[in-house]
This record gives sequence, C-alpha cells and structure tokens, in this order.
Amino acid sequence: YVEARVINSAGDIAQAGEPGEIQYRSPQVMLGYWNKPEATAEAFFDGWFRSGDQVTVDSRGYIQVVDRIKDVINTGGVLVAPREVEDCIYELDQVAEVAVLGVADERWIEAITAVVVLKEGAQLTAESVRSHVKSRIADYKVPKRVDFVAQLPRNQSGKLLKRDLRAQRTGQGEQG
Repeated sequence: YVEARVINSAGDIAQAGEPGEIQYRSPQVMLGYWNKPEATAEAFFDGWFRSGDQVTVDSRGYIQVVDRIKDVINTGGVLVAPREVEDCIYELDQVAEVAVLGVADERWIEAITAVVVLKEGAQLTAESVRSHVKSRIADYKVPKRVDFVAQLPRNQSGKLLKRDLRAQRTGQGEQG
C-alpha cells in the first residue's frame, strides 16, 4: 500500500532514465517529525514524503538509486553524482575505500574531490586516479583533487561522515 513517484528538478514526473527524487505516499509513512513542524513541512509536499534520494527509473519501471540529493556536486553549474565517480575509482585494485564530495571553490562552485584509502602496501598517485576516471567517464566528472588518507571518518554505527571530510578539506590546497 505504498505509492512511489519520481519527480525531476522542474517538479514534473521524471521520464525513463531521467534523474529525480523518489517520493512516497502511504498510510504507513510517518505523520511528521515530533515537535519539528519546519522539518515536517520540508519533508512533505502535497502529502508525498520527499526521500532525498536521487534515482532513475528505466522503461520497465525498475528503480536505480543514483545518490543522495544533498550529496550531488555542483561543479561549474553541472550536477555530478558522487557515487558514479566513486564506483569508477573503486575499479582500481589499489583502492580499499573512497569518498567523493564537493568542496567549495571560487571557480567551479564546488570542486570534485576524491578522498582515497589505499589497500595495505598499495601505491597510487593522484594523477593515476584522475587518468583512470578520465578514461571512463566525462571530463567534467574527473576529480580536481585527490587526497590519500589512512581512514575515512565514520560515526559509531559505521556511517561515513562526508560533512567531516568536507570540513577537513575546506581551505586546503592540492593533495597527493
């Protein structure tokens, strides 16, 4: 008893293959946030719960999650889903973990930044990461910056804390 729809950035039902936010409506969906009317108003539109997940729906109705809408990077006025860049970087055997995020940038609005954890004993350069990405996806999705770290910040339940990564990188120069 759950209805779902995908709404594009113009507020219309998304066409097959077009990214949009998946929204839900059901008697089982919550009524709102406890004592937070502003958050409730932001989370619902015309009775539909706004999930914050960007998805695409194919012509057969299958849904593929692209990314969280708030994580999408605006680089030079073009929107890039970090997950696509992360998936590409994960193709490199030396990579144990990667997080891709946008860092505020005067020229690009947000500069695509890859934060990479290497497997033990592995070596990799920032340029080899960029070259790999450039060989597989559009040039504008290539990270402007690649940082190598020992580990990614996580909360107690293991969730990646991209906001902490972003805060650590604000104002830093090119790394690795």
